[in-house]
Amino acid sequence: MTAALRVVTPGLMTTLQDLGRPGYQRLGVPVSGALDQVSFRAANLLVGNGQGVGALEIAYQGPTLSVEADSVRIAVAGGRAPIDVLAPNSAGSGRRIAPWESARLLRGEVLSIGALSGSAVAYLAVEGGFAIAPKLGSQSTLTRAAIGGFEGRALKAADVLPLRQAAAAERDEVILPSFDLAPPKRVRIVLGPQDDHFTPAALRTLLASTYSVSRASDRMGMRLEGPPLEHSHKGYDIVSDGIALGSIQVPGNGLPIILLADRQTTGGYCKVATVISADIPSLGRLTPGARIAFAAVGIETAEAAARQLASDIAAMAASISPVRRPFLIDAKRLMAENLVSGVVNARGGGDA
Repeated sequence: MTAALRVVTPGLMTTLQDLGRPGYQRLGVPVSGALDQVSFRAANLLVGNGQGVGALEIAYQGPTLSVEADSVRIAVAGGRAPIDVLAPNSAGSGRRIAPWESARLLRGEVLSIGALSGSAVAYLAVEGGFAIAPKLGSQSTLTRAAIGGFEGRALKAADVLPLRQAAAAERDEVILPSFDLAPPKRVRIVLGPQDDHFTPAALRTLLASTYSVSRASDRMGMRLEGPPLEHSHKGYDIVSDGIALGSIQVPGNGLPIILLADRQTTGGYCKVATVISADIPSLGRLTPGARIAFAAVGIETAEAAARQLASDIAAMAASISPVRRPFLIDAKRLMAENLVSGVVNARGGGDA
């Protein structure tokens, strides 16, 4: 019997993602990958995987999964959510496990992950990863093209996700201090490459205004609602050129769109700015209605921030510690031991 997780309920939008498939944009294939690569890497680290092993990206509402393996080690990192392990066939009481902590589940147990808070996404990693063949070098799901992941789509009820390991290794569970997932007060951007297609007033508006995340946002792009940006006489169309992660396109209505993991590879709308790479994970955590403001920085600042984020990610391993379980007293064994050789007389001070 193949070790697997069976999907009981899929959650709102649960897909298999890794760090993406770079190298194919020249062929029109988007990179995809995890929206919040910091939380993604943390989940893998907790179960002992390499940081690029495919994990389930959970958006807004988590799935319910049944364990069809001798045992499996899991960890959830990212948004906070109730994470319950239910006994087989609902017999007996279950237990609740914490996010940012590994846990070992046994055959027949059911893992139920509730609604997320604090972030739009969380990541469920399993020790050893999923036994799903990569497409173009990646397990990442691109639903628009039905490429990668589990059959190129979000999970559905009754899907069976094969595991690479039949059983979890015997070891202590570990925990990571949860990260501050709050977005920065101002998302840092580098102006350009087509900022000359906008009026000076438009650039002032971009840097002085607060926008809100539209409900029309998805993994491809984050649409913003707020003051429109005025194009200059050059207009909003350009000859299509390459799209970078974090590019801010501005179509004819003047409302910015920040392009994310599933972005198209080329585009013909002018791009007023690009979000720096260090602030991209925080964008992936934003929910519809979240407020966002911008600050312009130079290339040197963007590069320094990228190096700092890489350093912070590398330091996560040193922050892992064993989970401290409550100390339990075995009362039956305690009573069976001869722990007292005599009784003290409180009045006389000698043996009774």
